Amino acid sequence: MSKHPINDTLLNGDLVREPVGDEQGYWAGAPGWVWDDTDQAGYICYRIRRPRGVEPDRGGESRIAKTTDFKTFEDIWSVHKDAYESASIEKSTLRRGADGRFRYFTSYVAPEDGRWCTTVNTADTVGDLDPANTQRLFNASDLGLEGVKDPWILEENGRYSMFLSVAINTATTSNSSHDTLDIFNTGECVSATALATSSDLDEWEWQGIVLQPEGDTAWDKYCRRINSVLPLNGKYYAFYDGSEGHHQNYEERTGLAVSEDLKNWTVLTPEGPCITSPHTTGSLRYIDAQPHGDDIRILYELTRANGSHEMRMATFPAADFTLE
Repeated sequence: MSKHPINDTLLNGDLVREPVGDEQGYWAGAPGWVWDDTDQAGYICYRIRRPRGVEPDRGGESRIAKTTDFKTFEDIWSVHKDAYESASIEKSTLRRGADGRFRYFTSYVAPEDGRWCTTVNTADTVGDLDPANTQRLFNASDLGLEGVKDPWILEENGRYSMFLSVAINTATTSNSSHDTLDIFNTGECVSATALATSSDLDEWEWQGIVLQPEGDTAWDKYCRRINSVLPLNGKYYAFYDGSEGHHQNYEERTGLAVSEDLKNWTVLTPEGPCITSPHTTGSLRYIDAQPHGDDIRILYELTRANGSHEMRMATFPAADFTLE
């Protein structure tokens, strides 16, 4: 598959957030969004990043913005990495449970071992979220992994499927692999996707690795990270971030995979990425595609001409939307 037909529309999507700086290393992105029927509003989780050495560096802050019209987005909550005693925050997502309470799932570098972990925080309203109430959901070491982060959730008929980015150890992995506090940036692991399932958003069953890099020459031989899954025509389509090595960490491009059961995936883009930016590294990543009414709304992060990353959203009519 060459460049996908939706690529050009994505490049001209509506600007949601700009980075706080105008050079490489400044990003507004890692988005995760959800429509809440109770509030009749959309909530967008995203993080603000600065280059290493520019405080608060790396993923220094995670925010939640609210929208009712997908034209204006008001920040209503934020958390600083210091609240977690962490070096960096990554992707987050928000869901309301059957009990009416919100669950805020986020990922950050665990202070005790330098590995990425995934956590959950529960509150009656978004504004009531208190970082002090954060509970660990997945610790990498408990799962025999080197990192677990970037939660994204698919809800179907009262069942929840959480996809996570995980670091799998290799022959080059050692304790010092975590000295940079981001093993994904060392090349001393493989970046893959795992799955966990739940019926209530509180108790999760680990299902294991469902998508990982293969071979030693592919464009995505280092990273295959599922960011969102779109049910379409009786199948599941995954937008995944791919890269050939750790030198492309932070600058991944998008591929597609298809599944009938969420566990066994066939990559549709073995020859190269199908969704990219025209600028610098070509990075267009963290696609979150979801149906909303008669539309498919896609939120994503992409590189600008100056090397920074911005966040945009594009809308497609659901009736004629296709990925193959």
